[in-house]
Amino acid sequence: MEIGAKIYYENQTGNVVLNIGELRGHVFETTKEHDFASYKILSERVPETVDVVQFEYGAYRSDYSEGGVITRIDLDTLEPLFTYPDPVDPETPQEPRPALSKQVDALMQDNTLLKAQSKALADRAAFTDDVIAEIAIEVYG
Repeated sequence: MEIGAKIYYENQTGNVVLNIGELRGHVFETTKEHDFASYKILSERVPETVDVVQFEYGAYRSDYSEGGVITRIDLDTLEPLFTYPDPVDPETPQEPRPALSKQVDALMQDNTLLKAQSKALADRAAFTDDVIAEIAIEVYG
């Protein structure tokens, strides 16, 4: 059995309280109540102040491999926000941001759209050039 990461977070701030990473093998799904009884950091909290989100097994694997750490959950989208080590100054704290993998996907979609728009504009410019050339032939012979 494969179980995706389960993230407990403060429901007012989105700050991560506990990240129960991916599990594989002879494991079983647990309930919020079971986790509150099993993890000290959760048992010290009022259950109504903490929510949980669970991701698919393997989700955000490339972000983890880049050193990303989920530090907050976006309360509007329930998407994880990561911090990544700064290659120049690893000690400098980073602002949480959307997963790099999601940013790359969005940039690829934008790039595809821009390529299509660029081609359409180039086709239109070529058509306009052809029309101008035809008019010039008719006017100037």
